[in-house]
Amino acid sequence: MPAVSKGDGMRGLAVFISDIRNCKSKEAEIKRINKELANIRSKFKGDKALDGYSKKKYVCKLLFIFLLGHDIDFGHMEAVNLLSSNKYTEKQIGYLFISVLVNSNSELIRLINNAIKNDLSSRNPTFMGLALHCIANVGSREMAEAFAGEIPRILVAGDTMDSVKQSAALCLLRLYRTSPDLVLTNEWTSRVVHLLNDQHLGVVTAATSLITTLAQKNPEEFKTSVSLAVSRLSRIVTSASTDLQDYTYYFVPAPWLSVKLLRLLQCYPPPEDPAVRGRLTECLETILNKAQEPPKSKKVQHSNAKNAVLFEAISLIIYHDSEPNLLVRACNQLGQFLQHRETNLRYLALESMCTLASSEFSHEAVKTHIETVINALKTERDVSVRQRAVDLLYAMCDRRNAQQIVAEMLNYLETADYSIREEIVLKVAILAEKYAVDYTWYVDTILNLIRIAGDYVSEEVWYRVIQIVINRDDVQGYAAKTVFEALQAPACHENLVKVGGYILGEFGNLIAGDPRSSPLIQFNLLHSKFHLCSVPTRALLLSAYIKFINLFPEIKPTIQDVLRSDSQLRNADVELQQRAVEYLRLSSIASNDILATVLEEMPPFPERESSILAKLKKKKGPNTVTDLEDTKKEKNSSDVNGGTEPAPVSTASTPSPSADLLGLGAPSTSSPGAPPATTSGSLLVDVFADTSVPVDAGTAGQEDNFESDAPTSIEGASGEPEPSVQEADDFFCK
Repeated sequence: MPAVSKGDGMRGLAVFISDIRNCKSKEAEIKRINKELANIRSKFKGDKALDGYSKKKYVCKLLFIFLLGHDIDFGHMEAVNLLSSNKYTEKQIGYLFISVLVNSNSELIRLINNAIKNDLSSRNPTFMGLALHCIANVGSREMAEAFAGEIPRILVAGDTMDSVKQSAALCLLRLYRTSPDLVLTNEWTSRVVHLLNDQHLGVVTAATSLITTLAQKNPEEFKTSVSLAVSRLSRIVTSASTDLQDYTYYFVPAPWLSVKLLRLLQCYPPPEDPAVRGRLTECLETILNKAQEPPKSKKVQHSNAKNAVLFEAISLIIYHDSEPNLLVRACNQLGQFLQHRETNLRYLALESMCTLASSEFSHEAVKTHIETVINALKTERDVSVRQRAVDLLYAMCDRRNAQQIVAEMLNYLETADYSIREEIVLKVAILAEKYAVDYTWYVDTILNLIRIAGDYVSEEVWYRVIQIVINRDDVQGYAAKTVFEALQAPACHENLVKVGGYILGEFGNLIAGDPRSSPLIQFNLLHSKFHLCSVPTRALLLSAYIKFINLFPEIKPTIQDVLRSDSQLRNADVELQQRAVEYLRLSSIASNDILATVLEEMPPFPERESSILAKLKKKKGPNTVTDLEDTKKEKNSSDVNGGTEPAPVSTASTPSPSADLLGLGAPSTSSPGAPPATTSGSLLVDVFADTSVPVDAGTAGQEDNFESDAPTSIEGASGEPEPSVQEADDFFCK
């Protein structure tokens, strides 16, 4: 770069900046700026032509004023005129002003493009560098259209200087990112790839950035870059720090280039050529070996550069997932970082080990660090590190350590940061369901989850536990007993009341033989929570009450008194009022046989993907949460709801809410418009009316819609949502 002469000091600019800094108030600053703007405007409009130095000085003042936050609406033409100067400093200020202030839609773009073309064709490396920097800074589509064909020629030309090649590669990268359709790569692909062999490491670094971005979109075109990248990486890794003096950073040879090459290799699978693959393995082993060596400097810059290369090498090892020895070594190396004093290193180690846990080769090695991860969960001050520890525990969980991990996550949940509680709840629910061999443990875990973090337990979680209880006959009695005991606590979360109301309404008879949980005690326990709950929960409890009338006829008068009370029949909420009226009427008129038919036990739910897992995928992103069985290759593990011991699945469709309460939805293979077969609904029709009421197409359509949502809508299966008020009125009027 040409030296700046003493005459380029621009004393007037220095005086103006000093005046601005010495202003005592904002008003004084604005006054001084307005005075200067008026002076500059008069100079530009004056009859006397300004020389290059004056133009440069005034344009610099305008640029400074703009950087202070003031709008500049003139001076652009003078800056464009500076581009035609043969003096470096004048041309530099002109390009700087244009890069900062000129809009890509400006009318001056054509003039600017002409000046840039002149500089690119001048073969003056300094001017070419300024022009390329301007193109990259503006990066507009108009500039891409004008120079997308010219810049690649400059990049691959044999007589182009190294500094210009660097600028050309990065400029082309900028244009490709903004307008990829305008940058055609076919013509010069091979020549750009061979820049990886360039003697100048600056050119190699810039070319690697360009090739990595291009390879992500067109991997086949740049496949030949793999062998060249491995060759260059090998030369860097095996060289001494003195061999690459200009590119050695605190005793680490070319760390940035090494990182870029490792990222480029992550665009492709492991090399097929045994020689290239062996050379790459040697490079990765060398990097892991150097990480074990004592540091050559105590300065943080040395460790940062060294660890940057190490972590990128580990990322490549994880991405290839083909060398068991390297994966285990990477895991052991990361395990050493788990107790490092640097928070960032602990965070990165936990994050990388989460990915390692998904490999069949390194999963067992990751599990050896479980105590360290649990300790990090308890002692870390940084919430982001604790969150990564939770992610790692979730990733390393399997059938052998599930109970330990779930217990630790539940303990942490009591003091966890509010921002991550919902995610922890979802993960605990998924792990408890996935790896439960004892279904009583699963029920205890979910109820404990609701007790600890009830506000963060989404509907999907308690929907899922009810699905599983209904589908598992062997856990229904235990679930009823457990929720009955949990509801006796003075303060219960509303989600626990929902679960308790549903399970006792379905399976309360299984514990009714114990005097401590007699039907009346069950009812009084549920009803004691009624006034504390929201409207949807009260509606669910009313559905549980009508189920109690079927299960326990002896407490029918007590329940009818509750349904008959003014607080129910005259409730301000139309949903609660409608339920109370309908349930009271149903219990008063229908015989026990009809009630048993209408209020029969819910059939098993069809097997589908857990809605909790679906929600976690939605929250974390589809690529960050993988199925545990796939990632850990445990082909023999089974779901609570399926696997080696599949739950019974009803051959009938899942009934709609109205089918549950009124018995109108018996399964039928006929089309919605076909006449319905005789069902338990016709029994009710005989009770309430003299003529039969056909099920219309609309009702059948509603049942079909519910059928598709059944597994994720337990409330609906329990009687929520109810049929509309108009449908119920029509039914009872008939």
